[in-house]
Amino acid sequence: MFSDARLTNFIANTLALLAVFALLAGVVAWIAQRPYFAISRLQIEPVEEASKLAFVSPASVRATIAGKLAGNFFFVSLDETRQLIESVPWVRHASIRRVWPDTLRVQIEEQQPLALWNENEMINTWGEAFVANQGELPDDAQMPQLNGPESSERLVVQRYAEIARWFAPLSLRVEEVTLSPRYAWEVQLSDGMRLNLGRDPAADVADPHGRAGALPFAARIERFVSVWPRLAPRMEGHTISTADLRYPNGFAITLAPVPNTSTKH
Repeated sequence: MFSDARLTNFIANTLALLAVFALLAGVVAWIAQRPYFAISRLQIEPVEEASKLAFVSPASVRATIAGKLAGNFFFVSLDETRQLIESVPWVRHASIRRVWPDTLRVQIEEQQPLALWNENEMINTWGEAFVANQGELPDDAQMPQLNGPESSERLVVQRYAEIARWFAPLSLRVEEVTLSPRYAWEVQLSDGMRLNLGRDPAADVADPHGRAGALPFAARIERFVSVWPRLAPRMEGHTISTADLRYPNGFAITLAPVPNTSTKH
């Protein structure tokens, strides 16, 4: 009898405790769902405190997530919200945290455009392609045109940087770099000269940065650049239309036609 009484008391106490927990859970859930905890404010700022957002506006972020946030301060999915915000043009990454009692603090890392990519994309300084309105670029932005097959973005950016470094001392900018589907390179410089660099030595290597072929690739350019100071004075008013750098021990140049400046009397 005594053991049966203890068992009965234990069951009764357990049920009472469960009832209390259920009541508390219901109260907490009821409070959490009050309008007071609805997300009513987005605090949008750049990742770096000293910087400003150049391309992303708070209005565009709010317009993108309007009506799409499910849940209040306690139940909103930060991961789903992040994915929504990262779909806004010019947003590379976003981080989100709750700020009591009704605010989401959104820190945005913007895309940093380096060049135009293929037909309607851009490529950022991390070698990633993205889509945004090119009309929002500054009027004085000098963006080179880079072209290449899918998944070749980082290799093209790396080669562009190498070429730009070689020709900077000659006061020549790289205006266009094209990597063909067969991984052959063609470059256009700011004076209109086109360079044919042939196939990339790293084309058959699983190396998105092209490190495996960096030295032989640079050797072709170095050979041409080193000769330039002796070649330029001998041009006698001519300009180079194309330079074929594919030869193992030299290069071939094609001169542009000299404009006919004669006049009739």
